Parts: sequence; C-alpha cells; structure tokens
Amino acid sequence: MTLPTAIVLGAAVWPGGQPSPTLRRRALHAARLWHRGKVGTIIACGGLGQHPPSEAEVIRDLCIAEGVDPAAIRLEDRSATTEENLRLALPLLETRQVIIVTDHYHAPRARLVARRLGLDARSSSPPLRGSKPRAQIKAGLREIPAYLWYLLSGKGC
Repeated sequence: MTLPTAIVLGAAVWPGGQPSPTLRRRALHAARLWHRGKVGTIIACGGLGQHPPSEAEVIRDLCIAEGVDPAAIRLEDRSATTEENLRLALPLLETRQVIIVTDHYHAPRARLVARRLGLDARSSSPPLRGSKPRAQIKAGLREIPAYLWYLLSGKGC
C-alpha cells in the first residue's frame, strides 16, 4: 500500500532566508508525519517571495535537518498561492491520497481546492505553540471570505 504524500503549503521566508514561524511549524510537522510513517513523501511548496530562497527550499532544508531522507522530498518552487501550491504539486504526486500540511484556519480552503483538483485530501495542522493569538485570529478571519470566494467561484476546478 502506498502511503499518502504530505503537501506542505508555503509561507513567508524572512530576511536572511529565515523561515517565518508559520513556515517552520508546517515543515517540522511534515517531518514528524514522515518519521511516524504517516506519509511516504513530502512535497515542499512555495516559490520565491520577498526574500530568498524559495519557500520550498526552506521547507526541504528544515525537513532534512529533522532527519527526513532527502530522497523523500520533492520541490514545487514556483507557486505563490494556495491554488498554485496544489496545482503545481500534481505532477510530483505518486498517489492521489494527500495530507495537506497547513494551519487549522487555512485547512478547509486548501482541502476544497485539492478535492476540486481530484485529490483524496485530508489535512494535518501543527500545534500553534509560540504563535501570536492576534495574528492567528486575523488570519482566521481573512479565511472566511477567501473560503466563500473559492467555494462560489469554483477556483481549483
């Protein structure tokens, strides 16, 4: 039986190539899933933002530093949005069963897009330890209209 693939959605890279706390949480959570045998491969998603390197490269480097076999990691390093993360990851997949690694507030929209792309999608979110409550609330509130827009516009189809 083929294990699902973890698709790690990108987040900001800070000056000096440092991962934002969100990006770090997601990458380390994917590494834990791999070590626990929940996923067989990891697709690191995210292109170049304001600061190099790409989000995908930072995710890969964090996973390798956590002991993930480099051969188990694929890079999707061109995307800038959730939809692009998932669409551009499609050619890298060995199975249609995926676990999307993203934050709780973002997971419903990511699953919606993934399912519209024909994926058997679940999500797994890292704990929010160390995150700022105000930032989490703001991000969660931003997701409400974004989810509705995706739902009604048919994005990801």
